Amino acid sequence: MLIDLTTEVCAMANKILVVDDEKLIVKGIKFSLEQDGMEVAVAHDGEEALQLARVGNFDLIVLDVMLPKLDGLEVCQGIREFSATPIIMLTAKSEDMDKIMGLEYGADDYITKPFNILELKARIKAILRRSTKKVGADRPDKSVFSVRGLEVEPDSRRVSVSGREVGLTAKEFDLLELLMENAERVYTREELLNTVWGYDYPGDVRTVDVHVRRLREKIEEVPSDPKYIYTKWGVGYYFK
Repeated sequence: MLIDLTTEVCAMANKILVVDDEKLIVKGIKFSLEQDGMEVAVAHDGEEALQLARVGNFDLIVLDVMLPKLDGLEVCQGIREFSATPIIMLTAKSEDMDKIMGLEYGADDYITKPFNILELKARIKAILRRSTKKVGADRPDKSVFSVRGLEVEPDSRRVSVSGREVGLTAKEFDLLELLMENAERVYTREELLNTVWGYDYPGDVRTVDVHVRRLREKIEEVPSDPKYIYTKWGVGYYFK
């Protein structure tokens, strides 16, 4: 039986915030996403974006780096103080630092301008499919993963270390769950990009490295000497 993934995604998670000071770009993204049945709110500066993100209960945020009042990096950092909503950053093609800083400040993904609207929609749908999936629904015997004080609850997407709850972004959680569920298996960075991000990712492997480093900072007692997520030098990462 064929499944309409667009319909499935929109039914579960379809409230998007699009933030860019270029009104034509915002209008085009809004129109295209609404054609797929998504509900779209817009903001044209950083302060407005932060205010909407606090009250809007969005499923995903598309956020430009270059914004008036507050730039996109400040907005991303501010959102991460109260929300794990997935964020896709829009960056200038030549600004590699913006891409890395966006990931450092908590973005889940980035796409460079100018971009193809079909590629942006594919990224959005891939993230929504992952973040709304009930990962534990088909395996009740594994409703909680627990290893040396680290506990992961797939259904509620909660993580705790030694009883202390840890706030992870959507991609950090997906990365940890995949590695933990497949302990001892070494994943290359390319495999992690394609599995966790949900499509043939056109970006570079630094995306994985930044997410692993951020994840270690949250769950490891000594991030430079990890006891959960290990590096296989020259290959990738694995959970021990």
